[in-house]
Amino acid sequence: MLKLEHAPMSDIVDALAGGRVTATALTEFYLARIEAYDRDGPMLNAVRELNPDALTIAGKLDDTTPSVKRPLAGIPILVKDNIATGDKQPTTAGSLALEGARARDDATVVKLLRDAGAVILGKANLTEFANMLAIDMPSGYSSLGGQVKNPYAPALMDDQGIPVVQPGGSSAGSAVAVAAGLCAASIGTETSGSLLHPASLNGLVTVKPTVGLISRAGIVPISHSQDTAGPMTRTVRDAAMLLNVLAVKDPLDPATQRQRRPTDYTAGLAHDAMKGARIGVPSDPADPLNDCYYGKLPSNWAKLMAEAIEVLEDSGAVVVRASMPTAGWMAGPGTTMAVHNRNPLSPNKGNPVMQWIVFIYEMKRDLNLYLSDWATCTAIKTIADIVAFNEANAEKALRFGQDLFLAANATRGDLSEREYKSARAMDLLSTKTRGMDAYMRRHKLDAVLFAGARGAAIAAKAGYPSVMVPGGFISGTTDGKDTPDYPVGVTFAGRAWSEHKLLRLAYAYEQATHMRKPPPGLLPV
Repeated sequence: MLKLEHAPMSDIVDALAGGRVTATALTEFYLARIEAYDRDGPMLNAVRELNPDALTIAGKLDDTTPSVKRPLAGIPILVKDNIATGDKQPTTAGSLALEGARARDDATVVKLLRDAGAVILGKANLTEFANMLAIDMPSGYSSLGGQVKNPYAPALMDDQGIPVVQPGGSSAGSAVAVAAGLCAASIGTETSGSLLHPASLNGLVTVKPTVGLISRAGIVPISHSQDTAGPMTRTVRDAAMLLNVLAVKDPLDPATQRQRRPTDYTAGLAHDAMKGARIGVPSDPADPLNDCYYGKLPSNWAKLMAEAIEVLEDSGAVVVRASMPTAGWMAGPGTTMAVHNRNPLSPNKGNPVMQWIVFIYEMKRDLNLYLSDWATCTAIKTIADIVAFNEANAEKALRFGQDLFLAANATRGDLSEREYKSARAMDLLSTKTRGMDAYMRRHKLDAVLFAGARGAAIAAKAGYPSVMVPGGFISGTTDGKDTPDYPVGVTFAGRAWSEHKLLRLAYAYEQATHMRKPPPGLLPV
């Protein structure tokens, strides 16, 4: 019997096609679980707003079964609340300043989902403005949506009401909803780590695509250089199925005109796909578990990675342990002081925004364009308007401040500054030309393996793809509190347009390990 709460989307598609369940029954099922576990019980707070038309839409699909033209017919999907829907649902990015704001049209990804027959169930909570409002904001928190909880440890909170086991961000609600069985799948977004991090901490699969594979039109932006949308799913096959729907060239997003993709991302998913693959592990060859970027792995992570590497080798992969160049990765000559001068926290915090330089400059321009072109039913039309609103409503809107917005608002907003151009050039040089490209060519690699989301910034700055797959469970002590076991993942990263290859490797790893386990205690409703 199909257990819908944790069934792969592919199995649900088969059940719809076989007449064993209807779109209405599915939608009612997920709405009941949202009521039981998101609004009540552990109060996961993954869903910010439900689509009031969801059941009506589902009812119209009851006589439609999944097909080549409509492969998602009847599948209830949540989208992150920075993805525009041109219906009754607001698009807020979790900001009080955008409460009630609507969009003039569906984002391209939403149009594609609707055309494929999906039921847009609602909007998922997120870290406010995709974690670009304040440096110290915890993952999954927003002034409008509140705090998302990790379903593997929902009751474990610190003295400030912040989860000890965080849900990961910024696509926190998108991940928690899939992990907790509140939808069949979801769509999140990433600029650097916002798909990979929550997928890792919720035992999910995600694809952070090559920039340009999926249209960003209608998505509240941070950085046109790095922004992308991507699927959150329970299995690799499900992620591949969603990529088939979402990877479409879009005249509204020029980056998609470079797109290269196979006809079918599910083709070639096989148990033996790892055989003969060359997988790089960025590390000190003399100390294989010493991560190039963040130092020595904690003991629980080291054990998990050692086991993951053993799985690769047992599956026939060639594992290459070699260091990856890191010089200049976080910043470039001439960039640091200029950005520090625009950041009110920088004089006393060393280098808090070096990794945010490109984001800070691009966000003012990109967000202002979105607000003027897409946002309706709101007086907010610029980032300056948001800053002013937040200051006027500081008690509710600024629990963690808005230092990153202040820094962004202080830029010219036209990307003419030398600091920006230098920082972007250094990002590409250090992570792409001298980083992933050189590393993979030198060692003839098919992919690079990272622990959790540790390599997120490397692929993100290069605009390259990553695929996260469940890697196991760890536990520990945080702020003096022992955590239960919670999931973490491993990431396969590669060069541009290599999603099909990464999915095959991730599928082989998934089938060899079967590491995903649903959160405990979330019983059928």
